[in-house]
Amino acid sequence: MAILPLIAILLLFGILTGANFFALGASTFLIVIQLAKHFSMRWIEAVDVERFVEAQEVTVGETVGVGMKIINKSGYWIPWMLIDDKVAKRYTKLPPVALNLLVATVQLFSLSPRKTTLYRYALQTQRRGYYQLGPTLLETGDLLGLHRSFRIANQPSYLTVLPRLTVLEGIEVSSRRPMGEMKVEDRVLEDPTLMTGLREYRAGDPMNRVHWKATARTGTLHTRVFQPTCVQGAMLLLDMHESTNPKNHEPVRTDLAVSAAASIAHWLYQNAEPFGLVSNGRDAAQRIRELNKRGLYSNRTSATADIEMKSSSEQLSPVILGANRTPEHFAELHRMLARLERTDGLKLDQLLIETENRLPKLLSVIVIVQRVDEAGVLALELMRRRGYALTVILNCHQDEYIERAARLIAARLPVVPLYNEDSLREYLRHQSTK
Repeated sequence: MAILPLIAILLLFGILTGANFFALGASTFLIVIQLAKHFSMRWIEAVDVERFVEAQEVTVGETVGVGMKIINKSGYWIPWMLIDDKVAKRYTKLPPVALNLLVATVQLFSLSPRKTTLYRYALQTQRRGYYQLGPTLLETGDLLGLHRSFRIANQPSYLTVLPRLTVLEGIEVSSRRPMGEMKVEDRVLEDPTLMTGLREYRAGDPMNRVHWKATARTGTLHTRVFQPTCVQGAMLLLDMHESTNPKNHEPVRTDLAVSAAASIAHWLYQNAEPFGLVSNGRDAAQRIRELNKRGLYSNRTSATADIEMKSSSEQLSPVILGANRTPEHFAELHRMLARLERTDGLKLDQLLIETENRLPKLLSVIVIVQRVDEAGVLALELMRRRGYALTVILNCHQDEYIERAARLIAARLPVVPLYNEDSLREYLRHQSTK
């Protein structure tokens, strides 16, 4: 040990100078410091902590229990061990609170040799999102307070809080395309695969609709009549760019947009209609950080540095989920919406250019935005002219609606106001009764 030569020098100095009590006291102090450091490091390395989260995915408003299993693998009695399962303060303190701590995540224990200790805390979810629970920070030291040791005991767990679904009684997202699945009264488009009967030929009827067998049998030209149908289904396009989703409205407005998108997708899923998602938002799961759980630290500041999720991600590609109608597809879309965050990547017009080839023309496109700049309006207008059935849901306060909707209405784009969850429900109920 490096301290032994120093003790020997002190004792020799005491013998030569006659300062025996000083040398003995100084040597004893050095030995105590060394023992404190030794036991502190052994204690911190002897403990493992396992975390058990009751559910990886919950809906806003539900409570989640988190169980902690603390294992002392050594034969040491550990006088005290502080167990701190880190949950970021921005989740629990900054308004609006995302996670409400019902039981403290910090506990103090005295651990017996080769024993296992259990404790549990609970969280009530209040906002959708993707949240990091942990890692667990261990702290211990000698009883004299001469030395303390810190260690990260495990990797963090992640909790997905799914957005709340609004029950929609009716919604009109049909695309005026032939060969669909939904019967309509508007006979502008008819499905050539669904013949409903025959009638006498009228001037202007195309010759490819003439029923030649009936014509030969009756001696009079007869034309086939088809069932008018349309395709019911939609691609949801959610704008999450920072320039059009200002920080002063966060996180209320983006949470409302996500909730609206999830609710529309849920209605389509319940009615067995195809749905998909396109967004320029960032997936929070891209910011996961791998931690070193074996490293030892001498202070809390260095131990807690860089234990949270990364603040940014280099991946700026759009989030795309193709159209489908299965339960697994809706679950994946619901999960992706929960994790979406604002980003400084693609703007709305750039997103439309990047993903237009992934948007099927047979489905309607529902665009959910807070505000649209001139380039965005132009991109949407060009999509409408190319044959897409577009609807813009404008997510804003009521006193801002006229100003923000003016450009969209001038471009002959249908606009739906989204002031709150009730306004969306009321509008859709009104549309379904038309």
